[in-house]
Amino acid sequence: MNIVDLIFARSNATHPAVVSPELQLTYGDLQTRMNAYAKRLSEDASWPQKERPRIGLNAPSSADYIVVALSILQQNACFVPIPNELTTAERAQLARSTALDAIVHAQNAEEWRIESVTHEAPPAFDEAALAALNPAFIRFSSGTTGASKGIVISHETLLARITAANEGLRIGPDDRVLWVLPMAHHFAVSIILYLYYGATTILAPASDPKVMIEMMHEQTATVMYGSPYHYTMLSGQPDAARLGTLRLAVSTAFALTQEVADLFATKTGLHLTQGMGIIEAGLPILNLQHAKDKPTSIGQPLPAFEVKLDDGELMLRGPGIFDAYLTPWQPREAVLKEGWFATGDIAEADEDGCYYLRGRVRSVINVGGLKCFPEEVEAVLCSHPGVKAARVSARAHPALGAMPAADIIPQDASSPPPVVELRKLCQERLSAYKVPLFYTFVTELPLTASGKLRRY
Repeated sequence: MNIVDLIFARSNATHPAVVSPELQLTYGDLQTRMNAYAKRLSEDASWPQKERPRIGLNAPSSADYIVVALSILQQNACFVPIPNELTTAERAQLARSTALDAIVHAQNAEEWRIESVTHEAPPAFDEAALAALNPAFIRFSSGTTGASKGIVISHETLLARITAANEGLRIGPDDRVLWVLPMAHHFAVSIILYLYYGATTILAPASDPKVMIEMMHEQTATVMYGSPYHYTMLSGQPDAARLGTLRLAVSTAFALTQEVADLFATKTGLHLTQGMGIIEAGLPILNLQHAKDKPTSIGQPLPAFEVKLDDGELMLRGPGIFDAYLTPWQPREAVLKEGWFATGDIAEADEDGCYYLRGRVRSVINVGGLKCFPEEVEAVLCSHPGVKAARVSARAHPALGAMPAADIIPQDASSPPPVVELRKLCQERLSAYKVPLFYTFVTELPLTASGKLRRY
């Protein structure tokens, strides 16, 4: 089975598939362009002459990214997205970890080259076991611990997870999805889902809210998929009310705050729907029922999924769970506990069965036996107008074991906010044991490749 074959077997050739400022493609156009590109790739002297090669893709998000990615998948190659923000050293590490056979560098469908990749050592995983999975993608998590793992997703698993996710999203041919997220991080599920269900994907420039709204209006978008950052930008536009015509605005990538949710609702009349997207499982939880009254909740599990808490840790069971961790090699069966996947997220559920993420298992600070979640403290610190960003971590304490300590990037480096103000703000909003004991002003904070705070 190949997910690309299924997409075009179901598609209407005349229906719009992708719309961007540079290019507009029907499903027929997309298939023709994909086939032509696949032929050029396979005939190139640098294309690996082996079954199921692992192919990295280094390209900017665009309509042609979709074309090239589908071309790779169509040839039963395993597609490995290479995020643009990675450093040279990080790209080299990704190539080694996945034992890439080649990398396609594509500025667009006309400007491209294939780079053959050789390795000094054999792969640190079982090639035969990987091939037996019918792998479609290998994606690297950038979890808050910074301990990235290659996550293998087969064609069959990909189909199972988009089917499960669409029980909540209900994407169909009548939908036109405004897309602003980086494809290297989200293509494997989101774009594939839109194509499989025959929707139109509208590619808008993520840094230009004015053009986003113009394209949404001109293309009569019905759904938007973005991060709180994008929704904040859009809320500041004079014609933000136009966004109220969307039937669904999904917030993902990082936590939605009450402030952003309220701002967007006030400006547009539309309430943001937060979901829990996780590369190991897809989209198992979505806030479809309580977006208005509980916007900071990730919502309730979609019909295909079961959720439980194990000593506070969120556990998932359902279709589309990843097939294996690549390095060190761990097949799904070896990772799951009686079918349950431990997410590493600490969560709480309320009386309506709505879940709230409180932090990561490994980031929890144990203060005299009490749990302090850095993310909660960081949200309070960042609500101060003089704070641009903050990271809270554990610092050893002789009596309590650990106490929270805050590293803070001020909005104005020459005039950081008084520590007494920050401490008072935390004391007003947090339990005493959660209030940072130490405050340090810094110029930068360590980040993962996808822009999340690096905890370790």
